[in-house]
Amino acid sequence: MANRVLRRLEECSLTLPVPFASKAGNYVPFVRAGDLLFIAGQGPMDGGSAKFFGKVGGTLTAEQGYQAARLTGLNILTQASLALGGDLDRVVRCLRLFGLINSTAGYTGQAQAMNGASDLMVEVFGDAGRHARTTIGASALPHDMTVEIEALFAVE
Repeated sequence: MANRVLRRLEECSLTLPVPFASKAGNYVPFVRAGDLLFIAGQGPMDGGSAKFFGKVGGTLTAEQGYQAARLTGLNILTQASLALGGDLDRVVRCLRLFGLINSTAGYTGQAQAMNGASDLMVEVFGDAGRHARTTIGASALPHDMTVEIEALFAVE
């Protein structure tokens, strides 16, 4: 059933953001090695610039942190789509997400913010979206972004 994932995105009223690749470092946005697809850290980009800035627990609420992680998850899917020639149906499983949440000292709700990306993967891929995960609070992120998440997918 071709375009299953794109149909699911449409059913959820979700669109993939414009692809973004930072020129700030010596790296590429994704690497394919056999049946593994590594997506470099992505942020809450929309239209080529970050939409969420600042610290969760400070200038941003927990809900805004969740939305930042959800948007970041969509950027991860954009990069996966590019890596797979536009065919997200080639994703067999989301294996792992690693997230950094820009948060204030003493804030302990990083996992709830990261759920924005995790919930998205399950929403889009069903059980194949369930993954291992690590979430860490960060004192700062590039450009003061609220979230940065990297991903690992099994692909065919």
